[in-house]
Amino acid sequence: MTRISRAVLVCVGLALPGWQMPAHAEDPASTAKQDPFVQLQQRFQAGLDAICTKYELPGMTAAYALPDARVVAFASGVADKESGAKMTVDTRMPAGSIGKTFVAATAIGLARDGKLSLDDKVEKWLGEASWYDDLPNGHEITVRNLLMHRGGLADHIYDPKWIGEARQMVRSLDTDPDYYFKPTELVQFVLNRKPLFPAGQGFKYTDTGYILLGLIIERAGGATYYDQARQRFLEPLKLTLTEPADHRDIANLAAGYLSPKNPFGLPEKITADCKLRYNPATEWTGGGLVSNPQDLVRWAKALYEGRALEKPYLDELLATDPKDDNKASKYGLGVYVTKSNLGTSYGHGGWSVGYLSHVAYYPAQRVAVAVQTNTDVRDDMLGDLMALFGDVLQTVGPAP
Repeated sequence: MTRISRAVLVCVGLALPGWQMPAHAEDPASTAKQDPFVQLQQRFQAGLDAICTKYELPGMTAAYALPDARVVAFASGVADKESGAKMTVDTRMPAGSIGKTFVAATAIGLARDGKLSLDDKVEKWLGEASWYDDLPNGHEITVRNLLMHRGGLADHIYDPKWIGEARQMVRSLDTDPDYYFKPTELVQFVLNRKPLFPAGQGFKYTDTGYILLGLIIERAGGATYYDQARQRFLEPLKLTLTEPADHRDIANLAAGYLSPKNPFGLPEKITADCKLRYNPATEWTGGGLVSNPQDLVRWAKALYEGRALEKPYLDELLATDPKDDNKASKYGLGVYVTKSNLGTSYGHGGWSVGYLSHVAYYPAQRVAVAVQTNTDVRDDMLGDLMALFGDVLQTVGPAP
């Protein structure tokens, strides 16, 4: 994932540049008589189409959830450029780091069940591992530090050695397409290093820290992470368009497109014969889910309105480090808390090879919005996405 991609996904919501919808063909008098939410739906679809055209995207899906939990879904462009298959509102894509919101919620759920404490030292759960003494800050770091990216750990994603081994894996995909890096293999790339900062005293976004959280969750919960996520969230909340991204054959998956100059040497089209060309299981608790904007906005509403777990838990989830109070974007437990021209939002971005995703919840309006696109080449859509989000919020108005 490029630093530019991650910055855009983190900062959606920081500006509201001027942006105009294309003119509508409807008769103005007829349109004026329509329900404002019907008009909003028309504008949103026009906006999505305009973004696809302007940025030459293959396709996009999007959805918003209103205060009364109504979900409205949208699709634009194509799911597969070569076949010409249209994008549909139910087309799915890997959601990347949005999966961290599920990881954090699972950890909070275990804490509420008394199976772990968020302030446990990581050493309590993983200290017996043969590699643990080589983990930076290994004797000080806590579960909460990991959830907030405050453990002082590097990120294997940017490690040159890991990138080299990932390129080697890509070269062997023809003979072993289902190979993936196991969690403890990923951890190896951050061992025997000087900590980036003392535990809890800085911020460094790191997928590796969330891989460690997955190991802790499985030990504390006595079941696989995916089984726990299904039992706690996917099934009770009826998130039927969301499933573990731990296999290549994913139903109703959009073809993903990436730059031919990507650092892993992957082909420009990341799918073949309706399957991913690589095994996404490497991502695991760094993200690890395939989803759709309809499910993402339902999840955001449930999580940030206090319905996903036994209450109360929102104060724990949304607590950020006081040292970051003056920052526009702060990180809680698996969630960015962002202040912008549109108000405060809770959410997360996601990058997966060939795909970009974003979900945001605006508590003042009790509205959630999510978008996905099947390319990771264009990550400069911030202003136009903000216009779509802002139109929804303005139409809804403040929640009573």
